[in-house]
Amino acid sequence: MEEGEEKVNESRYSRIAEKIEEFVKRKVREANANGVVIGLSGGIDSTTTAFLCVRALGKERVLGVIMPEKGVTPEEDVEDAIEVCRILGIRYKIVEIGEIFNAFIRVLGKSDKISEGNLKARIRMCILYYFANSLNYLVAGTGNKTEIILGYFTKYGDGGVDFLPIGGLYKTEVRELAKFLGAPEKIISKPPNAELWKGQKDEEELGMSYEEIDRILKAIERGKEIDTNTEPVKRVCEMIKKNQHKRMLPEIPKF
Repeated sequence: MEEGEEKVNESRYSRIAEKIEEFVKRKVREANANGVVIGLSGGIDSTTTAFLCVRALGKERVLGVIMPEKGVTPEEDVEDAIEVCRILGIRYKIVEIGEIFNAFIRVLGKSDKISEGNLKARIRMCILYYFANSLNYLVAGTGNKTEIILGYFTKYGDGGVDFLPIGGLYKTEVRELAKFLGAPEKIISKPPNAELWKGQKDEEELGMSYEEIDRILKAIERGKEIDTNTEPVKRVCEMIKKNQHKRMLPEIPKF
């Protein structure tokens, strides 16, 4: 990237950061809340959200909650999440979810990978709201625009939040914002994973890179003509249609 381009990029993400910070302040003020709680995974989305919330509210009003599962969550991710808390100077709690998950399975019985993975996401949501309610905090979601449009999140799991600071940014834009904010390079370059089962990688599950997905989504958003017969475009369009219900409030009958 040329020097001129770097300055333009920096200026753009400076404005984006300021706008998100004002948004965070407003949401907390409107709710008369004391601060925010964030689920920290050691990944780029939760890290970027934490950086923005600290810039908006100050470190004293942000709580990080790290929720690993023994034998599933890589130890490296836990260490990265702790490092983010140390860099930002925020309080954090580590809650291992394995015992909670196993208690559910003892009662409900074993199921398929997707059902169990979604259960873990919903357990994490409950933990975040436990702390949020206890402290009069809001739950700051960590979902990005790419995942929201695709419906690539668990309904009432990681989708169960009070507001979404980076929800207006595509995944590739979140990476650029993370660089601007000074997030650790190790986290920025790490392959995204949702930690719902061992070895899970987002892009492997999606079947394409976030760069490719974002190019398609941006073309659709801007009304550009795209070849809907190509496999990547068909896959993206199918996900958008299939998961439309995740982006809507529950429907009620009209009288």
